[in-house]
Amino acid sequence: MMKITGLSHLFKWENLHNWWLTKYFFAPLKEEEEVKASPEFQAPPTVIMFPRQREMSSKVLRRQKRDWVIPPINVPENSRGPFPQMLVSIRSDQDRNISIRYSITGVGADQPPNEVFSIDPVAGKMFVTKPLDRERRSSYHLRAHAVNMNGERVESPIDLYIYVIDMNDNRPEFKNQVYNGSVDEGSKPGTFVMHLAAFDNDDNTTANGMVRYRILSQTPHSPIPNMFTINSETGDIVTVAAGLDREKVSQYSIIVQATDMEGNLNFGLSNTATAIISVTDINDNPPELTSRTFSGEVPENRVNVVVANLTVIDRDQPHSPNWNAVYRIISGDPIGHFTIITDQHTNDGMVTVVKPVDFEQNRAFMLTVVVNNQAPLASGIQSSLQSTSGVTISVVDINEPPYFPTNPKSIRFEEGVPAGTSLTTFSASDPDRFMQQSIRYSKLADPADWLSINNTNGQIITTATLDRESIYVKNNIYEATFLAVDNGSPMASGTGTLQIYLIDVNDNAPSLLPRESQICERINRNAGINITAADTDTDPNVGPFVFELPTFPASIRRNWTVSRLNGDYARLSLRTQYLEPGVYEVPVIVTDSGNPPLSNRSIIKVKVCPCDENGDCTLVGAVAAAGLGTGAIIAILICIIILLSMVLVFVLWMKRREKERQTKQLLIDPEDDVRDNILKYDEEGGGEEDQDYDLSQLQQPDSLEHIISKPPGVRRVDERPIIPESQYPIRPVVPHPGDIGDFINEGLRAADNDPTAPPYDSLLVFDYEGSGSTVGSVSSLNSSSTGDQDYDYLNDWGPRFKKLADMYGGGDDE
Repeated sequence: MMKITGLSHLFKWENLHNWWLTKYFFAPLKEEEEVKASPEFQAPPTVIMFPRQREMSSKVLRRQKRDWVIPPINVPENSRGPFPQMLVSIRSDQDRNISIRYSITGVGADQPPNEVFSIDPVAGKMFVTKPLDRERRSSYHLRAHAVNMNGERVESPIDLYIYVIDMNDNRPEFKNQVYNGSVDEGSKPGTFVMHLAAFDNDDNTTANGMVRYRILSQTPHSPIPNMFTINSETGDIVTVAAGLDREKVSQYSIIVQATDMEGNLNFGLSNTATAIISVTDINDNPPELTSRTFSGEVPENRVNVVVANLTVIDRDQPHSPNWNAVYRIISGDPIGHFTIITDQHTNDGMVTVVKPVDFEQNRAFMLTVVVNNQAPLASGIQSSLQSTSGVTISVVDINEPPYFPTNPKSIRFEEGVPAGTSLTTFSASDPDRFMQQSIRYSKLADPADWLSINNTNGQIITTATLDRESIYVKNNIYEATFLAVDNGSPMASGTGTLQIYLIDVNDNAPSLLPRESQICERINRNAGINITAADTDTDPNVGPFVFELPTFPASIRRNWTVSRLNGDYARLSLRTQYLEPGVYEVPVIVTDSGNPPLSNRSIIKVKVCPCDENGDCTLVGAVAAAGLGTGAIIAILICIIILLSMVLVFVLWMKRREKERQTKQLLIDPEDDVRDNILKYDEEGGGEEDQDYDLSQLQQPDSLEHIISKPPGVRRVDERPIIPESQYPIRPVVPHPGDIGDFINEGLRAADNDPTAPPYDSLLVFDYEGSGSTVGSVSSLNSSSTGDQDYDYLNDWGPRFKKLADMYGGGDDE
């Protein structure tokens, strides 16, 4: 059975807890040392015994007494030590017989955070090694173990619960240093404004974490210093007095203090925050017009112009619905000529014309205007008498342009009206009844130039015959535009359109369609040409048409016939069984249905040709139908054959020539072939005699006396002179265009006289070959010599030198 020694101390825990509360919460700080010296605080530590193991009998089952529950171990946070500080002593009742080793496990012992608690393995005394912080960890759960020297367990582990006692070591903290709230002006006392909250990390179940609020100050103090109060427990700010007026005070600044220890200022910790309370506007000030009457003027017939500006005063918050003005015209404008637009920046009312006014009808307008806000007035607020004013608008008379009462004006006439016919009088009216003015007329647009107008009375007279089929007539209507101008200051003009509807008369004869066609030379039941007619007139002066063949010449009706298909179409076909191929001009008389009817003799060109079994013209037949006889066709075919033969002969000749060109080199002796190719000469390799060279001749000579001793004017062109180089004047870069010949000659002369420039048409010496050579220098051959030289001996050297003789000697070709 488990034994627990020192049990009386378990019942003293409540007294210890109360002592801690009294000491840290309510006792003055100066009594701290005296409390620590009190007998209760110096009570010896509790001794915790391991419970005895239960013995189970197979024969007898005995009921044992319930074990004591081990109370938790309470440790105050932020203890100043000294450390390690003993908490409890753990004992096993077997330590009298054997040696016991004690240990603890769990968070704070062998698990992070490690080594917060330790135990004496021999004496079983458990210690706390450092100050504890309840805000980091408020409790620990450890297990105590007892083993013998061999490490064998002698007691069952027991659970130890360690609670950290909270101390008031944290101030209340506001989430923000500045809070913003608002309340309507004119609010009644008790109106909720805003909420503030502070959080204390200490235990909120104790006085350490119980926060209370209070207002320290209010700025400004108008109308009274205490316009607001705060609920000490919830942090809600409400109004306590009436008199909030945004127009006087628009914002209050409140300093709020939060204190723990249930607001005890002597023991509690405090913190402050600022509450900014804005007084929001309500529409408690109606708008007031600055004047009882306003005036303006407007020219007649003008729109979208501002004629008067209305000013208003409103003490509510600018650019808000409580301030924005809305103007209405309640009388004096029944038709709606005017509207009032609010200026978004100044809140003024701009009286604007939306419908043109006429001086001849209204010379002035007397308007009654009322102004309101977008938002309705607050409850209990009455409209001001200054919200209504009168507006007088005078209309200014201006010279208005003449106008045609009927515009456009439509009249009807038959086409063909001769020139000089009076059609109508197209006159205009002057709207300025109070001005004595005259109107003059002129023509503005007359596409066909058919009309004229009297410049004083507007009478319209034709100057040409009206033709409905003219290109200027659209849908039987001809339009002309006229101008009316008064003599006012300044002059004004108006335009009018005259529409003449032209009634069709039968003045155009029909014409035959198509104008060309073809038909088979032999009569066929289905063969024929469908013909119709075109008439520029309109119904009833068009179809049905009558198609007939003329009686003269008689061959027309003998070879052709016309049969009616319907009112607009007929068929032209052969009357004879066979007609010679060719092109025939067949006259056909077409008559319309007008009153009186008109006829037209039209010609249709018909190609008669031989046809195949399908009734289509053959190629030969088409040619024959074009007017060519059999002899002409045969001649054309012969010409085509001859042309093809010539082309074939030319191709064969070209191929033969190419073949001869390829085989020509086989017919010429290779020795006589002097064309441009690489020639192979006999090899001139010698014996040992040819290998005896005098290499000393290739060395640099010891002196240059043989060169210096040469007579003046005689030198080898392949030797660089040893005399100093002459300095020549710099030639101009760009020659004068008129002196190009002199420029070329000067350049040539400078090149010939330059001793440092080797000749480009001579062999250059790469190394000195010594003196005394019996062979003259190749450079002695002056290729630029102008003297005559006979090259005819080259002709005796064989065919290989013949070309060279021709180039230099001229040969026989010259």
